[in-house]
Amino acid sequence: MATLITGIGELTTNDAELGKPADVALVLDGGVVAWVGPAVRAPAADERVDVEGRAVLPGWVDSHTHLVFAGDRTAEFEARMAGKPYTAGGIAVTVGATRAASDEELTRNLSRHVDEAAAQGTTCLETKTGYGLTVADEARSARIAAAVADEVTFLGAHLVPPGADAESYVDLVCGEMLDAVAGHVRWADVFCETGAFDEAQSARVLKAAAGRGLGLRVHGNQLGEGAGVRLAVEHGAASVDHCTYLSDEDVAALAASDTVATLLPACDLSTRQSLAPARRLLDAGATVALASNANPGSSYTTSMAFCVATAVLQMRMTIDEAVWAATAGGARALRRADVGVLRVGARADVHVLDAPSVTHLAYRPGVPLTYGVWRRGERIR
Repeated sequence: MATLITGIGELTTNDAELGKPADVALVLDGGVVAWVGPAVRAPAADERVDVEGRAVLPGWVDSHTHLVFAGDRTAEFEARMAGKPYTAGGIAVTVGATRAASDEELTRNLSRHVDEAAAQGTTCLETKTGYGLTVADEARSARIAAAVADEVTFLGAHLVPPGADAESYVDLVCGEMLDAVAGHVRWADVFCETGAFDEAQSARVLKAAAGRGLGLRVHGNQLGEGAGVRLAVEHGAASVDHCTYLSDEDVAALAASDTVATLLPACDLSTRQSLAPARRLLDAGATVALASNANPGSSYTTSMAFCVATAVLQMRMTIDEAVWAATAGGARALRRADVGVLRVGARADVHVLDAPSVTHLAYRPGVPLTYGVWRRGERIR
């Protein structure tokens, strides 16, 4: 059924040719944007929705989450807020709970969080494996994720399981584990960080995944400067995520490459790290995305609006830069041109704010502003 959306107060298209046109309307048909143009020339449609002066933008593209999990890490969060530093070791707690959970429990929990995100305007969402860390558990995590999420990433190289030999575990990740998940995932990732995988181990994982035809992503530079950005750029990764601590060389490398710097401000706040240097990256010419990093330990939020508000209020991004990073930027990080933009032929993912402009996302932080959401042309809120 074709839907005409009219009465738009402000339209953010993320299309350089369209810009932010005034007095405009959209037609959604067949799961795609079928028409964009002056409201007075809008074609007929099966349904007409007047949004009465509200702002319309593409649905959020959340390009970094960890939502195939079970269990709870409230105690870890409380300890961190009391002054205990964050380390990657808490991942093992979630691994234990996830291994013990049934397929039904994992599917239900994943679906609940995806629905929660969608109700807030997230219409395209990536999620990762990484809380199984055995061949069988990573394979089932990938299978469960593929049935629910838009994009799935293999993150067997999330942490060396307690008691395992690191080199032997990397052998497993690059061999039998990769074979087991390859049919369910589009991407592979590695946590290149102190306490997780070193540079040589990370490079092995990236090479093996590329050899299987998977796109590459890297967790890097979260807890300190390191090899993550350099490896991501050298291996042609679509994104390097966190980027909390960057050298001048890292910034220059990102600016000269197609690798997207995906910033995770909710995680930085939850772990009491410094916020990523968004302004340095943007001023250098790097491509920046914003994502939630939704996970039970270091960033338990699905709110992309919170990430946008944080980026504007505390990371010195303009509202237009932050909204672009949370929509088109996320699409770039996923190497997609069909989402994060509103133009003819794009996926009909539309987010309507109960506000006259996107500025209100930062002007009214913490206020639930989602008024309506269409995903693939179907209204879900």
